[in-house]
Amino acid sequence: MTIAPAAAAAAYQALSNIGASAPTAAAGTAAPASSFSDFLSGAMNNAVGTMKAGEQIATQQVAGKADIVDVVNAVNSAELTLDTVVAVRDKVIAAYQNIMQMPI
Repeated sequence: MTIAPAAAAAAYQALSNIGASAPTAAAGTAAPASSFSDFLSGAMNNAVGTMKAGEQIATQQVAGKADIVDVVNAVNSAELTLDTVVAVRDKVIAAYQNIMQMPI
């Protein structure tokens, strides 16, 4: 499977945006330890929100209430988010298959 460099760069950009949207602790206070499942849950919620925003703006465009540039940007963001989610899913499945093929 070959991944285009532009698609990989876009996926990394979307992933960095997901990590950047995480709340940060105030200076001088310790951040509570969060688990990997909390991170994944937050990332999925962010992905779903991005997809819904793209759908809403596209619906507004159909009604004549949104600018085409906003629609293109929202749909592009939703597409990049979906590509990122699919890439992560594929890596998880590949890792699972590798683990299942390991000799005991």
